Amino acid sequence: MTDPQLPPPSPYGSAPPVPPAPSYQTPPGAYTAPVGGYSTPQGAYQAPVQAPAPRSAMLGILSFVLSLVAVVVAPIIAGIAGYEMGFRLPSVAADVSAATSDLSIFSPVRDQVLLGEIGFWVGTLTGIAAIVLGIVAIAKRRGRVWGVIALVLAILGPVLFFLVFGIALGVGAGTGAVSPYGA
Repeated sequence: MTDPQLPPPSPYGSAPPVPPAPSYQTPPGAYTAPVGGYSTPQGAYQAPVQAPAPRSAMLGILSFVLSLVAVVVAPIIAGIAGYEMGFRLPSVAADVSAATSDLSIFSPVRDQVLLGEIGFWVGTLTGIAAIVLGIVAIAKRRGRVWGVIALVLAILGPVLFFLVFGIALGVGAGTGAVSPYGA
């Protein structure tokens, strides 16, 4: 059944042919590209590619040495200062009351506190320098392995510093509390 307003359906057949595309020509004076793309270089031999000169690993080694200072020297200083502080503080702790928040209890150990601070700042500065130089050595490929090792050591430095300091402080306090030679 068909709608009276629409034309009758056409019989099914093939679609009319598509008209051919117009052919374009290059403008006069234009450079014509070769049909196959770019050609290979002429001649049988090319100049050999020179390998880049090997770079010095000195930057990575320097960062490694700085990280060793941060991870070995600073905790040794912290251990010495922590033990001495712990050894001398029990004799002072008997005179401390909870009502005062006076830091004068550290007067007998002010030299050891200063030594601990020096160790802390030496470790901090050398650790930061080792981290920065390690990152630069990794990025510029100047001692990449040394830089990675230095970066890991420098990041572990503060953990080792406070671990050694806390253990030495506790051992010193225990020793000073039972020693008749406590200062």
